[in-house]
Amino acid sequence: MDVITKNAIPTIFGHPDGSPIPNNRPILQVLHLKPLQEGARYRVILSDTNYFVQSMLAGNLKNIVADGILKKGSIVELEDYHSQVVNGSKRILVLSNLNVLAEYGEPEKIGGPKTLDSLDFPDTAVEPVKQQPQGISGGAFYGAPAQQTAAPTHNQPRPDNFSTKHGNITPVEALSPFSHKWTIRVRVTHKLPMRSWHNQNGEGRLFSVNLLDESGEIRMTGFNSIGEHFDDLYNNFEEGVVYYISSPCQVKMANKKFSQVNNDYELTLERDTKVERAEDQSAVPQVRYHFINIENLKNIEKDTTIDCIGVLTEVGNCDEIVSKSTQKPFSKRELTLVDNTVTQVRLTIWGEQAQKFDVPLETVLAFKGVKVSDFGGRSLSLLSSGQMAVNPDIDDAHKLKGWYDAQGRDESYQNHNNLSATSGASREQVMKTIQEIKDENLGQNTDDEGKPKDDYFTVKATVVWIREGTMWYAACQTEKCNRKVIEVNEGEWRCEMCQKNWPRPSYRYVLSVNVADHTGQLWLSAFDDSGKIIMGVTGDEAQKAKEVDDSALKDIIEAATCKTYSFRCRAKLDTYNDEARVRYQIMYTNQVDFVRESARLAQQIKAFSLADDNGAGLFVQ
Repeated sequence: MDVITKNAIPTIFGHPDGSPIPNNRPILQVLHLKPLQEGARYRVILSDTNYFVQSMLAGNLKNIVADGILKKGSIVELEDYHSQVVNGSKRILVLSNLNVLAEYGEPEKIGGPKTLDSLDFPDTAVEPVKQQPQGISGGAFYGAPAQQTAAPTHNQPRPDNFSTKHGNITPVEALSPFSHKWTIRVRVTHKLPMRSWHNQNGEGRLFSVNLLDESGEIRMTGFNSIGEHFDDLYNNFEEGVVYYISSPCQVKMANKKFSQVNNDYELTLERDTKVERAEDQSAVPQVRYHFINIENLKNIEKDTTIDCIGVLTEVGNCDEIVSKSTQKPFSKRELTLVDNTVTQVRLTIWGEQAQKFDVPLETVLAFKGVKVSDFGGRSLSLLSSGQMAVNPDIDDAHKLKGWYDAQGRDESYQNHNNLSATSGASREQVMKTIQEIKDENLGQNTDDEGKPKDDYFTVKATVVWIREGTMWYAACQTEKCNRKVIEVNEGEWRCEMCQKNWPRPSYRYVLSVNVADHTGQLWLSAFDDSGKIIMGVTGDEAQKAKEVDDSALKDIIEAATCKTYSFRCRAKLDTYNDEARVRYQIMYTNQVDFVRESARLAQQIKAFSLADDNGAGLFVQ
């Protein structure tokens, strides 16, 4: 298959026999896909048709496997990835973002790929450790005596082969409860204040820090039960500083009630955990943002945690309110932010940060970890684990400030009042025909900075055809889990995320639906909620029908066609091989409300303002 980037894998690992990779986005084939034991991540084997490499999906990609999008045989384009060398010689890829090129299907293995071990790689070992003069201690401050400091390795390919006294560095995204001997090199991006806790089992103190490396982020918590080092450890951790942290250190499932960090796992310090300040403070990101523009908040679900950036235009008073649950007073302050979508939003900060807030107007503020509320349409609240940066030195901030200075001061900003995404009623009025969707290039538009943006639309259309094949996947029965389950024995299915076994799975839809109106046809993808409405039966019922007789399933599919619905959709642009294609996903599906639809059509007819020769309207008012 010509689309695959041949010899890309040697290039990624710096071998001279590799071939150039266009735009550094290689296109490879998935040869094997296997869940790790805990089911929160997946191990993948990728091939360029000549060589293959073991890879690991970052936690943010696990849903594309659970939803049946990424499969064995899939052709994928890697967008964000980095290489690692573990155990001295084993080369792996950590995949942070990729596109599944579904139009190529899932072909059988292409070519005869060989292991990378068949290649002789240049010796990239770093310089040996240099001794320090006696009397000068190293950077260790907890869990181990001071040690000799490794020589700087600025000119060495550290991400691929980093073998100082710390051994090979493990990427944060590769950590799991089944990881044993490991060392991570991370920057502290946020340090939460120490606090006390008490319950029926006792009381104590704890603190948490957020850690970041090139592959991802993770939270680490320390309890005073680790002993006398607890206070020293808390005092020595500094925001913005890079550390080496080595096992033993517990890796466990993250408690999302207390952590909004984008990782399914979190770390808990143990007595013998080794923590050392790094001599070289470079090569680790300072912070990683995933900004949502203010206008697009209307499409974000309530209680979602996001990152946001804006120009400060209003600062409210610092008010004191009393908690209903604890009856304790605490402070709050409301800020107003705007951005180049000409939209404003109210954001609330709390506690000491609200009391000490002293930032001038027209300053750019970046927030990491704010919660979306539907109060007043859409509003934001900075979580205790969140962060605020004033005039951050990043491209998004510079561009936003430039736009505001040039024209933003004179804009009239809209707000999110009455635009709650859950109500949907006002947005339903903006109905598009399929031809209008194509003519307006929905999904292909860009924001003021030239970045692609998703478009949302509502279309009334009739189901013409439902593609057979992979119409559902086997899912966990735990409420709100919906992860893919694996049949471990006959009549026994296991969810590694929940660590539960089930006698049977719950089958959830993943449909590809062709719809039409009087102007054209469009392919839409539908997941379980919309799938049940379209099919008229649950995924379980459809699966049972198929087990009994294929013709029974065909009858269900036939009965589902030629029915008309109102579809709320998202149009998103995917780019691969320098070619762009828009994909349309159904967000939710409604039965046509004929009363509302009649009123809408009557308004359209009235807009023509047609009259007869006597000046009387041709239509009944």
